Amino acid sequence: MSFGDHLEELRKRLILAAIVPLPLAVLLFFFASAIRSVLVLPALAAMEANGLPARLQALGPAEVLTTDLKLSFIGAAVISAPWILWQAWKFVEPGLYNQEKRFVYFLIPGSAILTAAGLALLYWVMLPLMLQVLISFGVPGPADAFGIPDSGTRIVESNGEGFPVFPVLEEMPANPAPGQAWIEPATRTLVVVVPTSNGAGTFELLSMPLSRAGTISQEFRLGEYIGFVLTLALAVTVAFQMPLVILLLGWAGIADRKFLTSNRRYAVLVCAILGAILTPADVVSMVLLFVPLYLLYELGILLLLVAPAERVAGGKILSSTLGDVLGRADDDSRTFNQEDSVDDAGESMDQPVDPARPDVPDPGSTPDSTGPETPDTDPTDDQSGSEDPRP
Repeated sequence: MSFGDHLEELRKRLILAAIVPLPLAVLLFFFASAIRSVLVLPALAAMEANGLPARLQALGPAEVLTTDLKLSFIGAAVISAPWILWQAWKFVEPGLYNQEKRFVYFLIPGSAILTAAGLALLYWVMLPLMLQVLISFGVPGPADAFGIPDSGTRIVESNGEGFPVFPVLEEMPANPAPGQAWIEPATRTLVVVVPTSNGAGTFELLSMPLSRAGTISQEFRLGEYIGFVLTLALAVTVAFQMPLVILLLGWAGIADRKFLTSNRRYAVLVCAILGAILTPADVVSMVLLFVPLYLLYELGILLLLVAPAERVAGGKILSSTLGDVLGRADDDSRTFNQEDSVDDAGESMDQPVDPARPDVPDPGSTPDSTGPETPDTDPTDDQSGSEDPRP
């Protein structure tokens, strides 16, 4: 193609790549509240575990809207990533040889698997533990705890009118009455039933968060928390591509397995530094990312053994990987035995062979032979001039 044709092809692929994510973002906006609820579940669970009200704050009138817009666009980009990568591949594919295309066929599925594994580890393991540790730093201890009074105790105000103690209910009453109030221990909130302002005879529930007395009030903003989660997701996604980076370095001849295995101590240091940079400033979060990073480094070394460049280029990665890995030790021993056989054959080739019996060396020609030498001709040949009748 000419340069103008390349630009036209690029414009076509960019338009096709944008066809799917833009309508998908509009569709996901109607489900943004459900996506937001899923992302805040680890934070709510960590706050409940530390005795804090399980809720997030929106300090601006447009904060919830902007958060939902961000989630819809990012969700559309993630879901349509295969389509976008396919358009990028169709733009690059005509300039590659068949053996070069096989490398891409190996890398793209591997990257997708590693990304999914990293995000699953972040959501179900790393994020809950990180939040548990981070929230616990600002939670006051139960130094002023006291015994629970009997259920018949009444609180009496200064005017002499008595009010019952708020009951603690695990679930909302079946038929709550107006003015009824209770405490929900799971969410640490005080719930009150009040009539609505439209005058239609309906009622609604109002709640107020309850927390321990202390100098620090931990109430997290919705936008900041969602940004925190998305930043961690991006960092984990990039970090989990380490095995493929190591594989590319091995394919390019920059690093081999011997070099990587002999420099494991430096890999440990680099993984620790990345764990400290990509996570919040606490030891638990750093360790939670350090351990997977080092395991991914070892996975990269294993991939260099399983998928070397010549095997991927030849399209033999799926047919002979397992057999080659399991039989590598047998191949090494077989090669050693073949070298010994070659050496023995070389020694036997140094000995002259009788032309009448090529399988038996001539004993008279060996330097350490102790028997008498047998002459090739009869002594009477010089006198008779006839040839030796022996073969």
